[in-house]
Amino acid sequence: MTSLPLVDADCRDFAASFPVFDPERVTIAQLRQAVRAALPTDGVRGEERFAPGPQGSPDVRVLLYRPERVKPAAPALLYLHGGGFIAGGPEIADVDNFRLARDAGAVIVAVNYRLAPETPFPGPLEDCYAALQWLFVEAERLGVDPNRIGVMGHSAGGCLAAALALLARDRGAHRLKCQFLIYPALDPRTGTPDAPVDNPTTGEFLWTRSANQFGWAAMSGGLSPGELTGESLGHFAPALAEAVAGLPPLFIAVGSLDLFLEEDVAYALRLARAGVPVEAHVYPGGVHRFDEVAGRLADTFNRDLRSALDRLL
Repeated sequence: MTSLPLVDADCRDFAASFPVFDPERVTIAQLRQAVRAALPTDGVRGEERFAPGPQGSPDVRVLLYRPERVKPAAPALLYLHGGGFIAGGPEIADVDNFRLARDAGAVIVAVNYRLAPETPFPGPLEDCYAALQWLFVEAERLGVDPNRIGVMGHSAGGCLAAALALLARDRGAHRLKCQFLIYPALDPRTGTPDAPVDNPTTGEFLWTRSANQFGWAAMSGGLSPGELTGESLGHFAPALAEAVAGLPPLFIAVGSLDLFLEEDVAYALRLARAGVPVEAHVYPGGVHRFDEVAGRLADTFNRDLRSALDRLL
């Protein structure tokens, strides 16, 4: 079936014309080149810094965005970019992070975590944790209130943000204020016969079942979820976490036609049942990356996000 008639009118041309990543026809190198070609051309606004890397690994490059007028004890967000675990960098969200810092009055730290398959799990997540540690250590110098630090991520970055919230809880050294997950990838079973639900109206555009399986396979480094036990399973795939109680308040958003609809709603419900404050939004007619298309849907999402940032961060 085609779900195009169900796509929001403002997003329809975007959904129909955006090239879908086909792992059988496009190499990772070609995908990364295409992502780089779409980077901002007017210069990156973030300040480049380096956080001490995980033991035995390189330092972690981050981009720092500050409000024009930093108030004392400002809130901060650690931001994790999308790209299916295999592409992208913090620059791809440069404009959004610049605006987020300005509009929310928050310090944004965007992480250049290592990509799969060259660095599979747990390497990318440990990079994110190293950046989080750096943010807490440097909080006073950055004018950040360490009690008001949250995490945000889009797509694969949303997976890493959710996993980081679990990892921070489990290690107990840092307490996150909140987590913002924007159409996160949470469940490696999606798009396979093992998926709890296979919704035929989702995943036709932008990020498909085959692309999703390719990204998860790269991230796994050959491991199957069955080879991971205990806390590490949730750190790899948050949807499979054994326990979700004690996590920070959650804001989660997804389009009704996004491949990740079912797993995102299921995760929100599971956290709510465990006593985690949850704000969940499903945007009708929204495809993956719907928030990048100017129109009613993106405007509604941005209002919802800003309102949640004001309340939760």
